[in-house]
Amino acid sequence: MAAMLRKVRSWVEIWREATLLFLFCHLGYVCGQIRYPVPEESQEGTFVGNVAQDFLLDTESLSARRLQVAGEVNQRHFRVDLDSGALLIKNPIDREALCGLSASCIVPLEFVTEGPLEMYRAEVEIVDVNDHAPRFPRQQLDLEIGEAAPPGQRFPLEKAQDADVGSNSISSYRLSSNEHFALDVKKRSDGSLVPELLLEKPLDREKQSDYRLVLTAVDGGNPPRSGTAELRVSVLDVNDNAPAFQQPSYRISVLESAPAGMVLIQLNASDPDLGPSGNVTFSFSGHTPDRVRNLFSLHPTTGKLTLQGPLDFESENYYEFDVRARDGGSPAMEQHCSLRVDLLDVNDNAPHITVTSELGTLPESAEPGTVVALISVQDPDSGSNGDVSLRIPDHLPFALKSAFRNQFSLVTAGPLDREAKSSYDIMVTASDAGNPPLSTHRTIFLNISDVNDNPPSFFQRSHEVFVPENNRPGDLLCSLAASDPDSGLNALISYSLLEPRNRDVSASSFISLNPQTGAVHATRSFDYEQTQTLQFEVQARDRGNPPLSSTVTVRLFVLDLNDNAPAVLRPRARPGSLCPQALPPSVGAGHLVTKVTAVDLDSGYNAWVSYQLLEAPDPSLFAVSRYAGEVRTAVPIPADLPPQKLVIVVKDSGSPPLSTSVTLLVSLEEDTHPIVPDLRESSAPREGESRLTLYLAVSLVAICFVSFGSFVVLLSKCLRGAACGVTCFPAGTCACLTRSRRREGLPPSNGILRIQLGSDDPIKFVDVGGHSHGCTPLASAPTRSDSFMMVKSPSAPMAGEPVRPSCPPSDLLYGLEVRPWWAQSVLEGCSDPGIWLGHIPETTGLPVRPHGDGTIFVSSYYLNNYMVDAVLYKCFVA
Repeated sequence: MAAMLRKVRSWVEIWREATLLFLFCHLGYVCGQIRYPVPEESQEGTFVGNVAQDFLLDTESLSARRLQVAGEVNQRHFRVDLDSGALLIKNPIDREALCGLSASCIVPLEFVTEGPLEMYRAEVEIVDVNDHAPRFPRQQLDLEIGEAAPPGQRFPLEKAQDADVGSNSISSYRLSSNEHFALDVKKRSDGSLVPELLLEKPLDREKQSDYRLVLTAVDGGNPPRSGTAELRVSVLDVNDNAPAFQQPSYRISVLESAPAGMVLIQLNASDPDLGPSGNVTFSFSGHTPDRVRNLFSLHPTTGKLTLQGPLDFESENYYEFDVRARDGGSPAMEQHCSLRVDLLDVNDNAPHITVTSELGTLPESAEPGTVVALISVQDPDSGSNGDVSLRIPDHLPFALKSAFRNQFSLVTAGPLDREAKSSYDIMVTASDAGNPPLSTHRTIFLNISDVNDNPPSFFQRSHEVFVPENNRPGDLLCSLAASDPDSGLNALISYSLLEPRNRDVSASSFISLNPQTGAVHATRSFDYEQTQTLQFEVQARDRGNPPLSSTVTVRLFVLDLNDNAPAVLRPRARPGSLCPQALPPSVGAGHLVTKVTAVDLDSGYNAWVSYQLLEAPDPSLFAVSRYAGEVRTAVPIPADLPPQKLVIVVKDSGSPPLSTSVTLLVSLEEDTHPIVPDLRESSAPREGESRLTLYLAVSLVAICFVSFGSFVVLLSKCLRGAACGVTCFPAGTCACLTRSRRREGLPPSNGILRIQLGSDDPIKFVDVGGHSHGCTPLASAPTRSDSFMMVKSPSAPMAGEPVRPSCPPSDLLYGLEVRPWWAQSVLEGCSDPGIWLGHIPETTGLPVRPHGDGTIFVSSYYLNNYMVDAVLYKCFVA
């Protein structure tokens, strides 16, 4: 049972020690004590120890955490290498100047790191080096001894001084050989050695009146050093009795606050001789230090020891010296006694507060327990006079934690709110336990910094920018400004461009973003025919830690300009050549000679082409349909008509308009008039024309196969869905038009969609015709096949008549997400807004959504994969 109790007690002791160790290690200090020895006078850069390794610190983070030696005094002698974490000598250290004659010279060091704020403690022991030889106060020591002195009498000698300590201090004395004297060494309580001359044989003044000896002091260094002095002994005539003290040594105590003039002790010595031989005088021994002679005075006749200077316990807590009593005989005889004066400490020093490290600024998001400052308190008094307590006002959200004796950490004790209080003046009071207690104050200033808790915000979530094509590089497109309510670096905003990875078009190839102002500039000219829309995101990011950001979506729409002239697709002709067209003989009026078909890569009105007869030998013979491009005979053609050179101008509706022309050579079929060839071409056949013809034939066959396959696929879809009317167009393209399902009260739609394909497959233009609607082309489709646009007018305009839609208005179908800029002026105002416009069947999957103003948008991406059931209409007015 007793063994079990002992085991329980041992476990309790272990648990208590572990708990105390845990508390000490988590209050801003790092536990453990490390001591590094280093010889004195070590040169600059001498390695002392690796504090990073001993304190388990990451060497890569030393620079960021600013590991440094705390305290101005220690910073003069030591420094930390932030690359290796080694503690190095900064300036050579003189142990004797730093610690005097103390047996041990320990320099306490404190190391401070930031992020988090921590303190580490270590000690450096300055190891004494034997760099000083013993020295006597005087090179010649005089001593008088009466010839009647009995053998065995001792005579104290002045001791040598050695600035070194420990084993390097004085370890022995030697006396030169002689037959009358020997040397005896007495060891004092403080460990110092005092030589005494011992008389071994009686002296006879008549035989030898003086003796010259050599006294040598040797230290314990390696190699040892020594110092010598000449000892001259004079033999005096007989004086029978020497003065005698009541006791060989005295010890007294005195308060360090004792005033000057206070009598500390009165010494008594008696001499039984009569006359001058019995008169005793007192004095300090010859080897008494000057600091003792300056601090105390000894009356020569009364033997009173009087204090004549201030005492300081913190500088030296005791004094020990010898007093000599000497009679007036001839020869004079003397006796020595030892006197020790112990000083008693008085609470005469107020505590001193040293803020080893302080943050100065603390974020408002700091958790409770965050170290704000590390505080050291020193009180040079001893005992209870040196016991110091620390306190701060109670109403502050801070607390003091003690880790080591006289070491404290100031930590947060609750949440901080910068908006409620942005700074604190923390008064720290240190008081000792003396009677009466002394105290001192120190104020720590702490600013509460803002945390990055607000991301930058744009004024709008999205921006729409309209830019006409052919703009100048460097033009300002828009300015995106964001604001951040934070302060300092948290409010400094930088802008960057974000692009989705799955986008084919890179926004950075078109625009540049100023990272400081958010201004968006064009890096090159936009081409509407290549790029109609551009969408990108701009990120506003502050410089907080961690940084916060927000984004805004920018949709850039390129506005079309009339920068493309119409291009004639049919009839085909090389530039500068004539297109021959044959007429049967004796044709009547209205005969279709040919149809000129042109396309304009622009959009809207800029792509609305018109045809006009510019030159003809007889303008009355032929007429050109302004919008269809059909060239017909205006009157019956006589049989003897010579060949007619007709120049047809194709002009768009842009401002200013652009045009192109095609020259037709119309002749009768039986006319033997030779066809005028291309004046720029050689009459000889070129090499490779036969090969080109072969390539064209192979391509035609391939297109026929592809068209047939498309026809089969469309036919199967129509048969599965509903009754289908298949229309094949001249270019080899077929479209399946399903009939719209009847809805209650809704008439059917009977529009016909005809799609003309170019040689490279994408849609080049769209014609819309109908039995009752009379749709005419308004504009050609863009080069991409993901959108198209048609206008249905009640009747086709006559030649030379301006086209202006009226109500019942033209109907618009287009697949752009945003209505064209040129349509803004004609939207709204339809007189019959309730008219049924048709519908898109659900089976097509075409996304249809109504706009806020009633406009219907149809996104017709990959149109060739869908079946168009009807045409959606929108009324327009001029």
